Amino acid sequence: MALIITPGQFSRRAEFYQQLSGLTSAGLGLVAALGQLERKPPARSYREPIRQTLQGLAEGSTLTESLGRLDCRWLPAFDVTLLQAGEQSGRLDASFRLLADYYADRARIARQLIADLTYPAFVFHFAVFILPFSQFFLSGNWVRYLCQTAGVLVPIYAVIGLVVYAAQSRHGERWRALVERVLHPVPVLGMARRDLALGRLAGSLEALLNAGVSVVEGWELAAAASGSPALRRAVLAWRPQVEGGQTPAEALGASRQFPELFANQYATGEISGRLDETLGRLHRYYQEEGSRKLHALARWFPRAVYLVVMILIAYRIVSWWGAYFQQIQDVGKF
Repeated sequence: MALIITPGQFSRRAEFYQQLSGLTSAGLGLVAALGQLERKPPARSYREPIRQTLQGLAEGSTLTESLGRLDCRWLPAFDVTLLQAGEQSGRLDASFRLLADYYADRARIARQLIADLTYPAFVFHFAVFILPFSQFFLSGNWVRYLCQTAGVLVPIYAVIGLVVYAAQSRHGERWRALVERVLHPVPVLGMARRDLALGRLAGSLEALLNAGVSVVEGWELAAAASGSPALRRAVLAWRPQVEGGQTPAEALGASRQFPELFANQYATGEISGRLDETLGRLHRYYQEEGSRKLHALARWFPRAVYLVVMILIAYRIVSWWGAYFQQIQDVGKF
């Protein structure tokens, strides 16, 4: 997989899971579905990982075990964990569908962000190259001109590249925990990530509990499938209390990692005996809230960048004219 994941790669991953979801929902077995995708994969790079997965299944391994042998750069740990939850619950088609929606949404957001940033990026590059051009035209000093242009752009490219690389989901849990702590206080983005994690947790937990998985194991698997290291640590810390007789609703109410709405709704579902319906509603609510916030961020972030670029250009122009008039006044004094 490439160093930086592009919207096209997100789309191909979404297509991969969408096809698996459609084929398995139609009653086709997992081996047959993967065999069909091996013949006609979303991209050529998918053929070898699919072949290795089929080989593992033929040897008697589970899907999770077969996927665990693949290069983590091709399949993130988040995908493996969510598929493990689907395999144990007997609802792999739902896990495939959830992953397809997840990657399709990321592709849409990435495309929107890139499209909206195109014009501000063009204006910024134009300003970087054109503002010092007058001095270069008079002096002919290439070194100074390159320092004033490339010296500005290269550090910005480096920072953007590091940020994009750090945000990739294929990194290990320690790295993802660090990124989560850094992004959590960021307005809109931090809450959007948390909402999406809660939505994935609720959807996975619903599937696991309906399949007869125990409450303790179901919560731990669902927390891992959420993709949030903070939620996973919080749930793992509950085990002694829950095994000692405390209900998950009581543990939720005492945890600061879960919002009050989630804890209250879960407690209501637990008391009423309609926990599956409650988890389904929580899954839809947090999934929609997280997607709405991310799409709003993708719309407004480019506008903020454009405003900053225009302010910087205006400042440079005013500074240049100020220096020019100051030179005229200095000449007039002699």
